[in-house]
Amino acid sequence: MKKLLIPGGTIRLLSGFLTLAALLLPAVLAAQEPALTLEEAVKMALRMNERAISAGEELTAAQARVAQARAAFLPSFIASTTYTRRPFEVTRQIGNTSMVIQSFNALSGTGTLNLTLFNAANIPTFNYYKAGRTAQEFASAESRRQLSFEVGQAFLTALSTMQVLEASKHRYNYARQNLEAAKARYDAGLVSVNDVTRVELELASAEMSVIQGQGQTETTILQFGNLLNDPDVAKKTLIAPEFLIAADSSRFDDIESMIGEAQIRRLDLNALRWEAKAQQALILQSTLAWFPSLSFATRVTYTNEAGLTGRNWNWNLGLTLSWSIFDGLFRNAQYRELNALAKIADLDVQAALRGVEVDVRQARVSLASQKAALKQAEVALDVAKKNAHETSELYRQGLATALEVADATVSLFEAEVAQVRQRFNLGISFLNLEAALGLDPFGKEPVR
Repeated sequence: MKKLLIPGGTIRLLSGFLTLAALLLPAVLAAQEPALTLEEAVKMALRMNERAISAGEELTAAQARVAQARAAFLPSFIASTTYTRRPFEVTRQIGNTSMVIQSFNALSGTGTLNLTLFNAANIPTFNYYKAGRTAQEFASAESRRQLSFEVGQAFLTALSTMQVLEASKHRYNYARQNLEAAKARYDAGLVSVNDVTRVELELASAEMSVIQGQGQTETTILQFGNLLNDPDVAKKTLIAPEFLIAADSSRFDDIESMIGEAQIRRLDLNALRWEAKAQQALILQSTLAWFPSLSFATRVTYTNEAGLTGRNWNWNLGLTLSWSIFDGLFRNAQYRELNALAKIADLDVQAALRGVEVDVRQARVSLASQKAALKQAEVALDVAKKNAHETSELYRQGLATALEVADATVSLFEAEVAQVRQRFNLGISFLNLEAALGLDPFGKEPVR
C-alpha cells in the first residue's frame, strides 16, 4: 500500500483556510440573525402602532366633516313610493263616464329636489371645517413625528441597557479571575483567607449586577417591542445608529436662526395656527345669520288614482325666503362666545411660539452639557482601566491587597456604566434637539 504524501506547503495552506473559516464562521452566523436599524424600527411603529393608525383615522374624519359641510351648497333629492291595498273600490259616475276615485291597489310616488340658493351662515361653517382639516393634517403628522422620537429614545435606551449588561459581565469576569488569583496566592501561603473572602464577596456582587442587568434589558426590550407592536423584537439584533451617538452639533450653532426656523416648521405650532384660523372663520357665522336665506324646491308626483283631475303625473316649483328677525338675542350671545374662543386660540399660538423658543434653547444647552459629560466619562473610564490593570498586577506581585483589587474592579464597572449611559444620553439629547426644531429623528423635514 502506498502512502499519500502531502507537501508541507499544502498542509500550511489548508491549515490557514481552516483557521480563516473558524474566524469567519461566528461573523457569518451573526449576520444571519435578523437585524433592526432605527429607521426600520420607526417605519414599523408608524405602520403598526395604534397611535399612528388613529392619527390617520382622525384625518379621515376631518376630511369627512369638510364633505358634510360642502353638502349644504349642493342639491338634495328625495324619492319615496307607497303601495296601499284596500278592501273595496270607490267609483263615481260623472255624466256617461265612470271614474275610479279609490281603487283596490293604490300606488303613488314622489320625488323632491331641494337646493339652498343663498344662506350666508353656511359659508363660515364650511371655512371652519376646511381650516380644521388642515389643522388636523398637521396634528396627525405631529402625532406620528412624536411617535418616531419615542421609538428613537426607546431604541437608544434598549441599546444602553444591553451595553450596561455587557459591562456587568466584564465585572463578573474580572472578579472571577481575581478570585482564582486570590485562591492561588492563598494556597501558596502568601495571603490570608480574608483576601479570598473579600474577592468572593465581590464576585457575588458582580453576579447580582449581571442578573439585574438582564432584568433591565428584558424590561426595556419588552417596552420597545410594545411600542413597535412587535413581540418578536427580542429576537432581533439592534444596530446602533452612529449618527445619533456621535451627535455632531456643529450645525446647531446659530441659535437665533434655529428658533425662527423651528417656529415656522413645527407641526404642532402650525396645527394651532390653523385652529385659530378656523375659530376666526366661525366668528362670522352669527353675524351672517342676520341675512335671510333663499331656497328652491321642486316636486314631482305620480299616482294610479287620477281622480277628478284625470292626471297621473303632477309637479310644482317653489321658492322659500326665510328671515329670522328676532331670536331672543341668541346670535348676539353666540358672537361673544365665538369671539372669545378665537382670542383664546390666538393666545394659544402666542404661548406656543414662546414655548418653541424655550424648547430649542433648553435642548441646545442640554446637548452641550451632555457632550461635556461624555468627555468626562471617557476620561474616567481610561483612568479606571489603567487603575484596574495596575492594581491586578500589583496584587499578583504581592504589592496590593484584595480590597484594593475589588475597589478597582468596582470603579472600572461604574466608569463603564457611566460612559455607556452618557454616550446614549448624548444621542437622546440630540433627538430632543431635533424634536424641538421640528425635524424627524433623522434630521429631515417631516412629511404631513
